[in-house]
Amino acid sequence: MGPDGALVAAVRAALAAEGDPERAAGQQAYMKSALPFHGVPVQRVRQIVAGLAGERPPSDRDSWEATVRALWDGATHREERYAALALARHRSARGWQDPAALGLYRQLVVTGAWWDLVDETATWLVGPVLLAHRESVTPVMDAWAVEDDLWLRRTAILSQLKHKGATDTALLGRCVAANREGSAYGGEFFIRKALGWALREHARTDPAWVLGVLDRHGSRLSGLTRREATRHL
Repeated sequence: MGPDGALVAAVRAALAAEGDPERAAGQQAYMKSALPFHGVPVQRVRQIVAGLAGERPPSDRDSWEATVRALWDGATHREERYAALALARHRSARGWQDPAALGLYRQLVVTGAWWDLVDETATWLVGPVLLAHRESVTPVMDAWAVEDDLWLRRTAILSQLKHKGATDTALLGRCVAANREGSAYGGEFFIRKALGWALREHARTDPAWVLGVLDRHGSRLSGLTRREATRHL
């Protein structure tokens, strides 16, 4: 089944109607985005999608995925990609948050290729699928952690950001080891920052484990990673 063209059109029209050119210019400059912005705050984008998708929720998985892709692939403004992520997360899609969705999420990460899009995908889409399906999804995260793509690596590192006491520390440890200084992308800011962020969040649950990781890897973890990881220790 193809995308819900009426839903796509309604989302685009609503975003355009609420545009703020002055805000849009600032957003585009801040995000270093090739796509222009309408100037609609992200929270408002989510409200628009929640309302419209609530009125006409996707009828099945194929329609949901096709509609997400249509919003994403056909985006003329960055908020349309935020809307695609909001639709991917919408309550009507709860039944489709499983390993079969990872092909879609991988595509969003690879083509999004910037922190605002990737981090939401990692934290609120990939992360819940991993938490609910550890046995089948952990090997996928292990593979993404060593992919020849910076953003897939960042996604793997951040995939457990909200898992707290349910964090698989073995997986997190492998993500750290695969992306420390000297690895293929270990010198990249977005990898060093992600490592620190993931460790900092887990330090709220198990500070001793995080300190052990920092001790074991020593100088193979950048100063940025170590500062982020120890911010609340």
